Order: sequence, then C-alpha cells, then structure tokens
Amino acid sequence: MNLVLVSIGGGLGAVCRYLMGILLQEKFPSTVIPTAMLSVNLLGSFGLGLFLGFFYGSIPAQPIQDPIYLLFGVGFFGAFTTFSTFSVEAVQLLREHSYTRALVYISLTIAGSVFIFLLGLWIGSS
Repeated sequence: MNLVLVSIGGGLGAVCRYLMGILLQEKFPSTVIPTAMLSVNLLGSFGLGLFLGFFYGSIPAQPIQDPIYLLFGVGFFGAFTTFSTFSVEAVQLLREHSYTRALVYISLTIAGSVFIFLLGLWIGSS
C-alpha cells in the first residue's frame, strides 16, 4: 500500500511540475536564469514546509509509515521538486561560462528552498 501511495502522489507531483514548467517557460521565455524550475523548486519547498507544519506541527521524526506523509511528503512534493533538472540547468550555465548566472541560480535554488521551506513550516505550524 505504501508504494501505491507514493506512486499516486509522485505521479500527480510530476505532472504538476511538468505543466507548471511549461506554463512558466511560455510566460517567461527568455530569462537570465532558469526561472521555471527555480519557481517550481521554491513553490515545492514552501508547500512541503506548509504541509509538514499544518499536519505535524514540525518535521516528523519517523513519518515513513504515515500514509498522508507518503502520499504528499514523499510522493507529491518529492516528484514536484526536481534536483536533477536543477543540476542540469546549473551545469549548462557553467558550460556556457555564465558563472555569475550559475552562482545566482545555485544560490537562489538552494538557500531559497531552505528559507522558504522554513517559512512554510512556520506558517503551517502557527
């Protein structure tokens, strides 16, 4: 049953990431940094923090058997956010010798995701 929950959440999260990425790329076709995946990763980090804060009050210690966590935390938000696409885009910027843009993108993605996750966690647990 756990695999089914993760699969359902993951399928929905991946489809939402794909659709949001397309929408943002169409709306903002030429940007300095890859804003579509940056936006998806920030939104997903915020959403995961909000979810954890709202349902658990904090980061749960042993959530791996909790069906709600498996569906949303592991499945949906795990598939909605994408470290692999972030890595590809960061390497593309580095290969183009766009070092400043790469540094901005990497910094905003990593530090921004942690910060906005904490914000979502705080709002959700308030």
